[in-house]
Amino acid sequence: MRLTSFTDYGLRVLMRLAGAPDRAFTTAALAAEFRVSRNHLAKVVSALAAAGILDTRRGGGGGAMLAVQPEDIRLGDVVAMLEADQALVECFASGGNACTMMPQCRLKTRLAQAQAAFIRDLNQSTLADCVYRPDPA
Repeated sequence: MRLTSFTDYGLRVLMRLAGAPDRAFTTAALAAEFRVSRNHLAKVVSALAAAGILDTRRGGGGGAMLAVQPEDIRLGDVVAMLEADQALVECFASGGNACTMMPQCRLKTRLAQAQAAFIRDLNQSTLADCVYRPDPA
């Protein structure tokens, strides 16, 4: 299974914020640290805030901080939320009925089970297990 860059960046943001829980990070600072697009990262931060995982504040002294304790954030739940709009295969998408093998295809059920197992396995870990603290330079 391959995660989107959106989910990759989301996990990075959460790991970084968990490593400095008393500090608010701006999207610009995080984007510079990760060497990624600020605009794309802003969408990631917005999605995490909309899900109630982050608190965000605008203006001087603003930025993003965790709204939930790291030990209460299950990795599988985060991945499932951030990947919600990404169909594993075409037939998983709403309106994805272009496959000529349907309804006889038996692969769809196996893929759905594998995807659920992947999320269950990730949910055995929390953000607290993956805290990131960069080496001081």
